[in-house]
Amino acid sequence: MKKIKDILFWLLFVVAALFFAYQKGYILAPFPSILPKEAYNLIQNDKNLTILDVRENSEYKSGHIKGALLIPVGSLSVNLSKLPKDKKILVYCRSGHRSLNASRVLEKNGFHPINLKGGIEEWRREKLPVE
Repeated sequence: MKKIKDILFWLLFVVAALFFAYQKGYILAPFPSILPKEAYNLIQNDKNLTILDVRENSEYKSGHIKGALLIPVGSLSVNLSKLPKDKKILVYCRSGHRSLNASRVLEKNGFHPINLKGGIEEWRREKLPVE
């Protein structure tokens, strides 16, 4: 009986670790995730880029990356037509979790997302500009 409990414990541990890795984008994320300074450089140098903020309206109003289009992640699926399929899309949220989910939705629908690691919180920690 102890052996079965040990096996179940380790199985649960592995499943939890895999779930965590998936949620953080460490596995099964077929798109890049970049740090804020890399994203800032991309914004400055790549005119073939759309910036997408997937937070809520109140969060957007409290500060956002210049030029960002607001489409909350909850309504992204019904607003895909507002996004260009021929451009890369830099996706961000508050901390990086919602943007990871949004990037998965975009990728599955033929877009080219780039996830901003750490979201706007990390962007601000790096003292990058917000409007």
